[in-house]
Amino acid sequence: MTDSTPRFRDKPVSFVRRSGRMSDGQERAWAEHAGFYLIEVPRGQAATSIEPGNRIDPAETYGRTAPLVIEIGSGQGHAIVHAASAAPERDFLAVEVFRAGLARTMLDAAREGVQNLRLVEANAPEVLEHLLPEASVDELWIFFPDPWHKSKHHKRRLVDPSFPPLAARALRDGGVLRLATDWEDYARQMRAVIADAADFAPAFEGDWAPRFDGRVMTAFERKGIAKGREIRDLVYRREPRG
Repeated sequence: MTDSTPRFRDKPVSFVRRSGRMSDGQERAWAEHAGFYLIEVPRGQAATSIEPGNRIDPAETYGRTAPLVIEIGSGQGHAIVHAASAAPERDFLAVEVFRAGLARTMLDAAREGVQNLRLVEANAPEVLEHLLPEASVDELWIFFPDPWHKSKHHKRRLVDPSFPPLAARALRDGGVLRLATDWEDYARQMRAVIADAADFAPAFEGDWAPRFDGRVMTAFERKGIAKGREIRDLVYRREPRG
């Protein structure tokens, strides 16, 4: 039997992108705001892929040179729109594969008058490997990624041994990697994976980092708390290149 699972190289992607219509409001937001907020990228074989060899120049994209923060899996954009509005001296990039979430992000960003935010509709590992220049990112955020809680689906988890080299490539020396999840076994997997990566050092003491106070409370976090799950934060610094 042929395996038809969509893949990034030889690894299943960390999402299932179901087709579906956007609401009328989302369609309007896309039509009105994509020209400013959305980074158009050349595609490979898949709709969310990035053709290798295509990179952005952040200074050109944002019209200035400023610290760059990336959120992978930005969802509806609540966290990154809030962060971009609160820190106009920094630039932000939302990475998401679900178009409705990107449309909502654009709408909220436009309402807030946010100018220092851009969005890309793409598979996150390809963004880290192909789209971003090496050592161009100051902070990389992954908050409440899909836990793929069934054992047979763990291979789809974003943070696995293939992830640290991609994150390390994009982050500048001393750059920060922040992670959060409400799934205990995924939190332990994240911690073990990053602990084995020579390019990263923990920036916390004890078993877990304190909650990142720059992360606005989102529906995902509230849902985890309501179900009685512990929210686990982790934070690491990118070690200097040799």
